[in-house]
Amino acid sequence: MKYDNELKINIIIPAYNEADTIGTVVLRVKDLYPKAEIIVIDDGSSDATAKIANQSGAAVFCHPYNIGNGAAVKTGIRVATGDIFIFMDGDGQHRPEDIARMIELFPEYDMVVGARKKGGQASYKRAVGNRVYNWLASYVTKFPVKDLTSGFRAIKADIAKSYIYLLPNTYSYPTTITLGVLRDGRSVKYLPIDMQKRKSGKSSIKIVNDGVRFLMIIIRICTLYSPLRVFLPVSAFMFFLGCLRYLYSFFAEGRFTNMSALLFISAVIIFMMGLVSEQICQMRFERRTMKRDTTRYNPVKP
Repeated sequence: MKYDNELKINIIIPAYNEADTIGTVVLRVKDLYPKAEIIVIDDGSSDATAKIANQSGAAVFCHPYNIGNGAAVKTGIRVATGDIFIFMDGDGQHRPEDIARMIELFPEYDMVVGARKKGGQASYKRAVGNRVYNWLASYVTKFPVKDLTSGFRAIKADIAKSYIYLLPNTYSYPTTITLGVLRDGRSVKYLPIDMQKRKSGKSSIKIVNDGVRFLMIIIRICTLYSPLRVFLPVSAFMFFLGCLRYLYSFFAEGRFTNMSALLFISAVIIFMMGLVSEQICQMRFERRTMKRDTTRYNPVKP
């Protein structure tokens, strides 16, 4: 099923000091998709990124200073007026040719994500880290997440706009929007893509600092969307420790110690907190869905 050609496509490109590549990216995208509107968000660049993007034919919106990749994406979502939003980087790593493959998967799917193949990661350490993030996200959402941190994706506009208030200002916006879409029961498709090498400069993501921040954001979002999936393992672990402590004290000392009691009580309290959090989360998302669920579903034609 092909997507309705009359619907408007917005290609949103956040950029920071990408003067060496942004012009080539915009011209290539414009050549392949002349009817799409290209929006470049210059996140306070100190070079000529904004000027080159504008001369290449993109609509350019500038931040007065560097706020963050996620903040640039949120600005793009706010100013875009199309029906489908395409997010891609301005460093030349994403292939514009893959956009057509994404669009073909609408309206069957609500979001299509470009999943990097093995060897497409910038480094081995980052590949291992992303694999851990993918596993954690898959556990929480009960869906096989193949590339949680990919910034190359297509999503229906009304869905993207409904998540602006949740998106962080940092590089971890793909994590948040992916977990949000899956938590709301939307359909997601992972499309294998080939990554190109950066044509200039190097990634500003730091393995340790940004890795820890990504992990904390994943845990926070997981707690926000599916708290029992986080509370339950912690409760079970505390209960397991309580059993071990009780068995040791029973056979070694012949008594039930205060530490065993504390571990068992902690397990029960954490479990009950998880149940309450799950109910609150469910009610909050039901109200949000009732107010904001304006997604258009096209009927299947015979």
